[in-house]
Amino acid sequence: QVQLVHTGGGLVQAEGSLTLSCSASGRIFSSAVMAWFRQPPGKEREFVALIRWGVGRTLYADSVKGRFTISKFNVTTAALQMNSLKPEDTAVYYCARGVDFTTIPSDYRDWGQGTQVTVSS
Repeated sequence: QVQLVHTGGGLVQAEGSLTLSCSASGRIFSSAVMAWFRQPPGKEREFVALIRWGVGRTLYADSVKGRFTISKFNVTTAALQMNSLKPEDTAVYYCARGVDFTTIPSDYRDWGQGTQVTVSS
């Protein structure tokens, strides 16, 4: 089982930027999908972005499209660049590894521990 470790997160003012990183304990194979989800306070976990590792194909939630960018930082690390942050982006953010190009949390087997992102107005 792959272990995923987050770095980044914290408190930022609205319209600010943050970068989250997710490092895997081993190489991320080209067939894998790396994804970011978030769980706002009192709400269900929701899809944010994903990337098919080998070809770099990406998918974004409508709520973050044009503001967030998911990318491959290196062979073992995925990154989520978040710009123009809004208070409604406040949530615990999780990275996950799976094999299917899907936005459904239960389809992902490996999860990071989560990192808090708080956007103040």
